[in-house]
Amino acid sequence: MNIQLREPSRTDRNLVRRMMEFYQYDFSEFDGQDLDDHGCFGYGDLDYFWFEPTHAAFLITVDEKLAGFVLIDNEVVVTGNERSVTEFFIMRKYRRQKIGKQVANEVFRRLPAKWEVRIIEQNSHAQAFWRRIIAEYTQDNFQEKWLDNDEWHGPIFCFDNSAS
Repeated sequence: MNIQLREPSRTDRNLVRRMMEFYQYDFSEFDGQDLDDHGCFGYGDLDYFWFEPTHAAFLITVDEKLAGFVLIDNEVVVTGNERSVTEFFIMRKYRRQKIGKQVANEVFRRLPAKWEVRIIEQNSHAQAFWRRIIAEYTQDNFQEKWLDNDEWHGPIFCFDNSAS
C-alpha cells in the first residue's frame, strides 16, 4: 500500500471542499449539524489553508486514490502552543489500516512545533486514536489536558517536537 501526503495546489481546493462534506457527514453524529437548504453542510473559508503561511493543507492518497485530508492552523487554545490539527479525515474504507498513524507522523515530522490536538468530548474513538498515536510518536512525552471554557470543551493533547 503506497500512502502519500502531498500539499494540494490551489486548484485542489475543490477536492478538499468536496471531501469536507463527507467529513462533516461523519462528524454530524457528534455535533448534530444538519444540511443547509442546498443539501450541503458547508465549511468556513478553506482558502486560509492555501494563502496563510500559518496554515497548511495536505491531501492523502492511497495507491494514488484520494483517501482524505489534513488541515493545520495556528489557532490554539493552550498558551504556548503554535500549531493545531484543525481537521483530520481518513475515508472509512481506509480506516483501521494504520494509514492515519502514518499520516499523522508525517505531518508532525514535516511541521515541527509545539502542538495541540483537540478532540470533542463525544468522539471517544478519535480520543483513543490520538492518545495512542501521540503517545507512540512522543514516547509518552505529551500532556493530556481538559479545557472547559468559552474556547473549548474537551480533551487536548499537547506535545513539543520543535527541537526535532
